[in-house]
Amino acid sequence: MKIHIAEHPLISHKLTVLRDQRTKSPTFRQLTEEIVTLLAYEATREIKTVPATVMTPVALFEGLELAQPRPVVVPILRAGLGMLEGMTRLIPTAEVGFLGMVRDHVTLQASTYANRLPENLEGRQCYILDPMLATGGTLIAAIEYLFERGATDITAITILSAPEGIAAVEEAFAGKDQNITLVTGAVDAKLNENGYIVPGLGDAGDRLYGVV
Repeated sequence: MKIHIAEHPLISHKLTVLRDQRTKSPTFRQLTEEIVTLLAYEATREIKTVPATVMTPVALFEGLELAQPRPVVVPILRAGLGMLEGMTRLIPTAEVGFLGMVRDHVTLQASTYANRLPENLEGRQCYILDPMLATGGTLIAAIEYLFERGATDITAITILSAPEGIAAVEEAFAGKDQNITLVTGAVDAKLNENGYIVPGLGDAGDRLYGVV
């Protein structure tokens, strides 16, 4: 698994405001979109392209365009929805699928309760959106689900990650032939006894949308 930590002063600044417990939901949502757009720029460095010729007002130009089939963006419900706008702002032609997953607060294990994805993901570059990589259970389950549908090229984009979660994902897919990349805004110190990232930013879903 390839890991890219997007060390950029703008991301660090926005993350600091995002972490602040005084930051209200509207600002939290806006900052999340902005951070994800910056992360998406890093995550799409190896996006597939093909040659394309266009006529400028002056002459022919040999350039590039996104290859077919189009990339698939997969936000993990519900918190991943807060990242979707920031991702599609950068690649508006991408298709969007949805994966509903929930983590049991006692066992910390993830289970799938809903999906809206293409049946066949062969040849598609897939981008999973989930704000927090904590224990790794949700991301592992999501990657396995996409593999079952034929995906071989998956990039996970997270705002924050814990060392334990990164290690769990690496162990789960060690020796696999599929291409897995993690792009994250920061790697924090650890998980606490409740499986929350420390110092983290709390429950991303609650801070995006409120407690329901």
